[in-house]
Amino acid sequence: MTVMIRNLRIAGPTPLPPAVVEALQRPMVPHRGGWFRGLVRSLLERLRALHRTDGDVFVMPGTGSAGWEIALVNLLAPGDRVLLLVNGDFGERWQRVAERYGLQSIVREVPYGMAIKPSDVAGWLAETEPVRAVLLVYNETSTGVTNPLREIAAVVRDAGALLVVDGVSAVAGLPLEMDEWGVDLIFSGSQKAWMCPPGLVIVAVGSRAWEMIDRASYPRAFWDLQEYRSAARTGDLPSTAPISLIYALDAAVQLIEAEGLENVWTRHRDLAMRFRHVTSELGFTCFAEGGYESATVTALVPPAGIGAEELVRSLEERYGIAVNGGQGRLKGQIIRVGHMGWVRWSDLEEVCAALASEVERAVAGRSEAVGH
Repeated sequence: MTVMIRNLRIAGPTPLPPAVVEALQRPMVPHRGGWFRGLVRSLLERLRALHRTDGDVFVMPGTGSAGWEIALVNLLAPGDRVLLLVNGDFGERWQRVAERYGLQSIVREVPYGMAIKPSDVAGWLAETEPVRAVLLVYNETSTGVTNPLREIAAVVRDAGALLVVDGVSAVAGLPLEMDEWGVDLIFSGSQKAWMCPPGLVIVAVGSRAWEMIDRASYPRAFWDLQEYRSAARTGDLPSTAPISLIYALDAAVQLIEAEGLENVWTRHRDLAMRFRHVTSELGFTCFAEGGYESATVTALVPPAGIGAEELVRSLEERYGIAVNGGQGRLKGQIIRVGHMGWVRWSDLEEVCAALASEVERAVAGRSEAVGH
């Protein structure tokens, strides 16, 4: 049955604010013209401020997953040793990309739902031969766990390795102080907390990363950050710019600036806490380890007797609410509710009401079964 989605609560793509939709309708302009170059230069400078970095930020065609490959081919060389930290499906996917590129991946995994602890990272680094880079997913979308990036960054820096971060479902929604914390490269996707359609990967590069880029020996062409750096000086992209998506990102950045970046972080945190509280009273259990719950996506274990996949279908078919089920090894065990970007409590309140109705329906169904 085809149902019109009224409330998009998946973990991305996320709803588009009216200002972003309006920006997408603007006409095409010369992508090498003076006006558009000025827009790009301004956008890149403002993105630097939102990443809290004096380094470079680039906007590249692609979705968030492209960031895995962009990072590897620009920073490393075949045979380089990397420590890959895994606590969810997206960490596993990055692992597969690294293996395809012939890197020596030292994989350290913690159980899904748990966070990667700085003390564990320190121990893993101490017990292995020196690594070129540590690869970490800041916010593991598949489990609703936020890893303690700031503390892990300090450990990695002390070990002399580069810290490369998948921030796809984190940047613009979770706190990030790139330079202060010592993050060397972080990438994100336009379809998450940036409140834009899919199609852009935003890559922030620090000074230590540039030193690695200069020695990296993987062949690269379309993903070459050195070419992006050269083009950015004049407000260009190396190839034809995705003009409409850049319009959209510019509009979204204006919204973030108007609200205030710290206020955006606080809003995400407060909405997530309130949502977890209400759903816990309905009998749902947060899948993430306490103290490490994500502020952009919540993974919930349904009450006994309610199937996760059936609940996902019911929310869509009965209420027009789209949420995610579990993925990978968590399929059929959890539901995931996105609350990043353009989101208000009324959006989540509607989800809570629908979940309450489904719990009541399940209880009533069991009562009828007992009666028979």
